[in-house]
Amino acid sequence: MKAMEEKILQEGHVLPGNILKVSHFLNHRIDTAFLMEMGTEMARLFENDGVDLVMTIEASGIAVAVAAAASLQVPVVFAKKHKSTNLSGDIYKATVHSYTHDEDYQVVVSKECLSAGHRVLIVDDFLAMGNAINGLMSIIEQSGSQTVGVAVAIEKGFQSGGDTLRAQGVRVESMAIIDSMDENGVKFRPSFS
Repeated sequence: MKAMEEKILQEGHVLPGNILKVSHFLNHRIDTAFLMEMGTEMARLFENDGVDLVMTIEASGIAVAVAAAASLQVPVVFAKKHKSTNLSGDIYKATVHSYTHDEDYQVVVSKECLSAGHRVLIVDDFLAMGNAINGLMSIIEQSGSQTVGVAVAIEKGFQSGGDTLRAQGVRVESMAIIDSMDENGVKFRPSFS
């Protein structure tokens, strides 16, 4: 998605530790028109895959997931990073390591929100090592549903998560794939779509 690459170049900032700050338009302050454009593109890519549910992890993936789900006209379920008092009953759970925060956390989804037989599209804002995606795929498998693919706003291609998922046969569609980034700029993987 050329528009995502342009947005990153215009408004993104590379921070030490391979962190891309896009808080001005994606995960703190949200450019809603751009968000909906991205959601429409994600929906277009998966419109023939029978998606009946979109799934993500709180918190910054929720807006992107809602935009894609709205275009697909399906509900969204998001995995919570902590079991809360309003999450009663049986749950599915998976342990996920956060690259950004360098910590492990357990994500949970109520069995009331995810039952067997769904065709689930995983949507998130970033894909780096693939830990969050793997955690969500585990929850989907636990529920007896099927992952039909993964759509992400920004993939850090140099961190191998997307390539590893693709090698496992998972369809991954990224609005932009960054092959390298440093204080001198960002280089994108060529798009073949």
